[in-house]
Amino acid sequence: MQQPVRIAPSILSADFAELGAEVRRIDAAGADYIHVDVMDGHFVPNITIGPAVVKALRPHTAKPFDVHLMIAPVDPYLEAFAAAGADILSVHPESGPHLHRTVQTIRALGKKAGVVLNPATPLSVLDYVIEDLDLVLVMSVNPGFGGQSFIDSQLRKIEAIRKLIDATGKTIDLEVDGGIDTATAPRAIAAGADVLVAGTATFRGGPDAYGANIARLRGGGAA
Repeated sequence: MQQPVRIAPSILSADFAELGAEVRRIDAAGADYIHVDVMDGHFVPNITIGPAVVKALRPHTAKPFDVHLMIAPVDPYLEAFAAAGADILSVHPESGPHLHRTVQTIRALGKKAGVVLNPATPLSVLDYVIEDLDLVLVMSVNPGFGGQSFIDSQLRKIEAIRKLIDATGKTIDLEVDGGIDTATAPRAIAAGADVLVAGTATFRGGPDAYGANIARLRGGGAA
């Protein structure tokens, strides 16, 4: 069953010169999760942050760290990100040879496990792991950079995953990341999403606007 909408601001769009303060600001502004995009310049065409930064940010909030690992191979880094303070670790099926083993490793580390589907990744990758997951993340842009436009074809994927999750009878987050703003948020929610990753849309307008931005996104775009 679709859960209440939660907002996971992506710190990729934050001011990196004062990242700790930015995390505190979005916490106070009503963020539900703190979304951390980890990119390696290999699996995706960008480089962001590693476990040391996650560890440094951990004391700045008690909100769950929703860590999206866009790195390959991913398995050698799971333990480091778990130790750094991640609460949710989400991986791409393409980032290692044995997705089920990777999911089991995350759970053995005491963390919630997520699987991420790129725009061209088929739904079938979830067939034999869905019941072991805490989160499914649909990328509504190709990963690597913030500020991209929402890919409409992913709405069909969100709808299909909503049915798949509901059929399990489990509580599994259905998260959407990419091009989320006040125009696309209601469409993603209507398709079945219950967690929205929003970078540009959260941080637009500076710290005084963060609370209103998050509230609009959670309300499906309503002012």
